[in-house]
Parts: sequence; structure tokens; C-alpha cells
Amino acid sequence: MKLLMDTHTHSVASGHAYSTVDENIRWAAQKGLEVVALTDHAPGMKDTTGHAYFANLHVLPQNLHGVRLLRGIELNIMDFNGTVDMDERVLSRLDLAIASLHVPCIAPGSKKENTAALVKAMENPYVDIIGHPGDPRYDVDYKEVFRQAQQTGTLLEINNASLIPGGFRDGSQENVKEILRMCMEAGQPVVLGSDAHFYTGIGDFSYALSLLAEVGFPEELVLNIDPQRFLSLLKRR
Repeated sequence: MKLLMDTHTHSVASGHAYSTVDENIRWAAQKGLEVVALTDHAPGMKDTTGHAYFANLHVLPQNLHGVRLLRGIELNIMDFNGTVDMDERVLSRLDLAIASLHVPCIAPGSKKENTAALVKAMENPYVDIIGHPGDPRYDVDYKEVFRQAQQTGTLLEINNASLIPGGFRDGSQENVKEILRMCMEAGQPVVLGSDAHFYTGIGDFSYALSLLAEVGFPEELVLNIDPQRFLSLLKRR
């Protein structure tokens, strides 16, 4: 499977990542990627960058070192009503937005509460992707999340970093398998994101690919092989 795109990457602006945008994209070019999304953490995450950083992302070139650069954001879901930490005026100017549950921003609640947070976030017209939905720290109703993803045209991410043994989200595997099986049954595509916080992780989907192989997930439902199809599915296309 030739993967041409990485939709979830971080730069030093995120506060706990360690590479510049230029370093990230140079590496991506060497890896043969055609499209990379810069998705630094939104301001609700402690010690990340501020509002002005995202408002000013338009200064970045659309193409850098032969790679198309998508100017994006990883939003933090801040409450069980699905509130995110960036205003629509800025979001409307970006290429894409991931929305994720992060423990520093929202403590895990009940299954009903966690599910509501994701479902409500997907109602946002600028949320394109739910990041690392398999996080075992948040008990959710995956059938309900999947239904909402289909209804709103929101993509569910298979997050490679979450599958690293011993990592913050260790134990995600069974939840991700459940998501993959529902997607297979419905013919629903997914997107793989490295969630790289250092440039050498960009384009690394090794753990995600192992899980896809384990469940027999079809190649044609992996959007990373077809960046143009992915771009056509973004809500702000």
C-alpha cells in the first residue's frame, strides 16, 4: 500500500513537539509524501501556541519542497457539549481541522458524556476529522460515534502514535479494531495520521498498518492512498 499523505503532524509551536515546519516538510518530501497537514494544538492545550498563530497560517506556502502543505489545527474538545477552542472565523480560513479529546483539556467522564462530546463536536461544520477516537481513557459508544460520523461527513482517524506499546493511549487496539470493522461493513473510508511530534515520525504508519492487516481492512478505504479523494471529502472543500 503506497501512502501519499499524513494528515496529523505537529511542529515546535505545539509546545511539546520538537521540529520546525521546514524540517517536517523536508522529511516528508524525502519519504515521497505528496500532502502533509500541519495540525498544531489549539490554545486550550497548556503551553501550546496562541490564537494569532492560527490566524496567521495563511503566510505559509501551499507547496513547500514539492509537498502540498495543508494549514490545519488540532482542536481540543473542551466540554461534553463539544465546544472547541478556536473561533469559526479562523477555522473557516484553514484547510482542515481535527478535533480530539485530551486529558489536560477535558477529564474523562461517563460513557454518555464522552460520547456526547464527540457527537457534538462533529456537528461543527469545520471539524473534518476526529483524532485518536480509540483512546481507552474515554469510554464511548462507538456505534453512536460511527453513526454521527456518517451523518456529518466527519472522518475517523486511525492514529499511529496511539498504537505504540507503552504510550499514553496504550490499549487503543481493541477500540480501533471495532471502528475498523464498522467502517469495513459500511464501506466507510478512514484516514491514517501519524500524530508525529518529531519529524522522523511523519509518514510512519507502521502500527496502524499492522492493525489494518490484522482485521483485513481493504486498501481502497484508506484515504491516504488518494489525497485528491481525501481533499474532496473535507467539509470546507
